Amino acid sequence: MDELLVAHVVALWGFGIALVFGMVANKTQFCAMGALSDWVNFGSLTRFRAWLLAMAVAIALSQAMQLMGWIDLSTAIYRTPSFGWLGNSVGGLLFGIGMTLGSGCGQRTLVRVGGGNLKSLVVLLVLGITAYMTLRGLLALVRIEVFQRTNLDLTSYGLTDQGLPTLLAYVFGTEPWTVIATVSALVVLTLLWFVFKDGAFRANGENMLVGAALGLLVASAWYVTGVIGFDDFDPVPFESVTFIAPVGNAINYLMTWTGSTIGFGVAVVFGILCGSLFYALASGGFRIETFSDRADMINHLIAGVLMGFGGVLALGCTVGQGVAGISTLSVGAILATG
Repeated sequence: MDELLVAHVVALWGFGIALVFGMVANKTQFCAMGALSDWVNFGSLTRFRAWLLAMAVAIALSQAMQLMGWIDLSTAIYRTPSFGWLGNSVGGLLFGIGMTLGSGCGQRTLVRVGGGNLKSLVVLLVLGITAYMTLRGLLALVRIEVFQRTNLDLTSYGLTDQGLPTLLAYVFGTEPWTVIATVSALVVLTLLWFVFKDGAFRANGENMLVGAALGLLVASAWYVTGVIGFDDFDPVPFESVTFIAPVGNAINYLMTWTGSTIGFGVAVVFGILCGSLFYALASGGFRIETFSDRADMINHLIAGVLMGFGGVLALGCTVGQGVAGISTLSVGAILATG
């Protein structure tokens, strides 16, 4: 299959699955920051359990595909042997502050833009520009000279990657595949037990729907880029769903349209936006929302900068590291999310 055709097929799949999730996310108002806020302010873990359900579904499906030999999660960016402990820690902290100031993470920001929120549009633009600057622009100097220099080369310790199964297999001297199956089963069963032991969560179909949908979206992304997009000579990048770097890439794609080929991450960004917009229009929930005052605007501008910079340092957001990264059982993902 022609390289361009493969890239387009992968992008179409990405757009399609993100379109569905965008509608589900708008309908259920899923938000990782909102889940944490409910826990801290009201003692409610209902929405938090939806996030954990997404992790459980993503881990179960992703690790199952790995055990069947369909994909190799050790090649994912979250499992690189260059362990960016400082970037994961500081980036995760900055991103957390940013999503608090900006009323939501990258995924929630996209959904809110689709629903007509102009505050989130400002956050999205600033987030995308800052993320791109951190990847390839002025802020890349800070990322490389300050944070990347502290990365630990795990190969010097005899490890091939930063996966939890790899670490445990090394420590206990067992076969990696046995550890993958055992650890995956234990983590998934523990998460599912915690999620479904709560009667209020079991009675809330929307939270179960969005949790399962997000987990399925992440696992589907691994399949699309790792199986459908596989090519012996020049495969498309093996990636899942995240909403930081792809936002910056989407802005760049729109500015260089005639000379660019759409990638999976960019297609997912457009899919979330369109899915949220379609649901908002169909349900009558589309509402234009603007800043209430100057302080509100300043907070959202700062939020975009912190999420864009912090998200790149941490290699993802509450979905990128918090679900996709976790699905690979990456130690860095656990550190960044925690």
